[in-house]
Amino acid sequence: MRFDPQYIHHVLNQNFEDAKVLFLTPLMAIHYGHLVMLADRGIVSASEARILRDGLDSISVTDIRTTPYDDACEDLFFLVERLLVNACGEDVAGRLHTARSRNDIDMTMYRMRQREFIVALTSATVELRSALIELARRHRETLFAAHTHTQPAQPTTIAHYLLGVIEQLERDATRLQAAYVSTNRNPLGACAITGTGFPIDRQMTSDLLGFDGPTGNTYGSIATVDYLLESVSASAVTLAGLGRFVQDLLLWCTMEFGYLRLAEGFVQSSSIMPQKRNPVALEHARAIGSKALGQAIAIVLSVHNTPFGDIVDTEDDLQPLVATMFRDALRAVTLVGAAMKTAEFDVARLESRAAEGGTTLTELADHLVRQHGIPFKQAHTIAGGLLKAHRERPGGPLGAMLATVSGDLLGAPLEYTDAQIAEILSPRHFVNVRKTLGGPAPEETTRALTQSDAVLERDRAWLKRVGDALRAADAQLDARSRAL
Repeated sequence: MRFDPQYIHHVLNQNFEDAKVLFLTPLMAIHYGHLVMLADRGIVSASEARILRDGLDSISVTDIRTTPYDDACEDLFFLVERLLVNACGEDVAGRLHTARSRNDIDMTMYRMRQREFIVALTSATVELRSALIELARRHRETLFAAHTHTQPAQPTTIAHYLLGVIEQLERDATRLQAAYVSTNRNPLGACAITGTGFPIDRQMTSDLLGFDGPTGNTYGSIATVDYLLESVSASAVTLAGLGRFVQDLLLWCTMEFGYLRLAEGFVQSSSIMPQKRNPVALEHARAIGSKALGQAIAIVLSVHNTPFGDIVDTEDDLQPLVATMFRDALRAVTLVGAAMKTAEFDVARLESRAAEGGTTLTELADHLVRQHGIPFKQAHTIAGGLLKAHRERPGGPLGAMLATVSGDLLGAPLEYTDAQIAEILSPRHFVNVRKTLGGPAPEETTRALTQSDAVLERDRAWLKRVGDALRAADAQLDARSRAL
């Protein structure tokens, strides 16, 4: 069969180049794993297995990576098959393809590569969390005004803010780990779509290739892409959350806010304005993360409304986009983590603005409810009235203003000294009394950080277990193929 030059140029050549980069390594592992299983089950003889093993050993992965597309071979699989025929002869080489198809080989390659992507992205979120935990630990007492609807709302601490981001990243890791579990099942043995009549051992190839076990239904093993969409969706959620965090960081880096300063290695100057100190590393992280999020959406669009079966839409043309999405997601998360390790907050500037705009008035209302038993709505009205009076007479005595406002509403004034009101309205007091689970009081954020440390270690242990399992499978595959 000779392919049309346009088809070669626009499809086959590009897919071949992509496959060499992404799937050559897992393809060779699949060949070895399938061979060991065929020999173990007696489907190929011991002598044939050794010839095939030696033939696979003779194939140079390095040479393949530099081999240009040859339309005598449809794709990477057929190139490797031709090399094996050259090494073993057609009769013996042809036995390796017993009880399998390009369909189940492709789906197995995709999952093997994708699980690597998931592990790498999970690891990056873990390292970002590590940086934020250390930063939060240094800023348990650092006050600043939290915003709602872009306006100053209530005082909190940098630790409290960062813990919100940290816990979000913890959930991201949970989602990614769940996606890994769904992904790490072995389709090999599903063949074209209905399995095989040969007495294969799908659990053996699963063990040799580092899978937790085989997939179930052979039709679904070839047809399904939900495992792919699960990891893409988990990545998209991570990217969306990261983007919101980065948006805050960039705002805090502005001269108008001046809350955050990146280390010299993460900023750039201007070719014309020597005073500029541009936080471009975070800008790049935002742009790269947005691009990855767009790629994630494109992946979902590419596979929706396609037939539930073996179809090109989920294969050669899609897989490079999957790889690029994970690569860019990894770049964005890693870059933010690196920048935050050396970032510095301007503690004095943050605290100087913590009470601006009446951010502590909620505590005054709460205090009046606790101390005088009045309904919160009335206490809210009194606190709002005090703010209005203070704005009209900035230098006036707070005690007298409160007495007037409360007396008009309650019929009798509430008596407080200026010092008492100042203490109630202080940002430090506001934060310290908020000891609610998940609140900003330093003792509560200390507890939460200890818990996040434990979650961090749990996730690091998961990464180690996964890495150890994959390395053990590689070692087992090598040992079993050497023993043929």
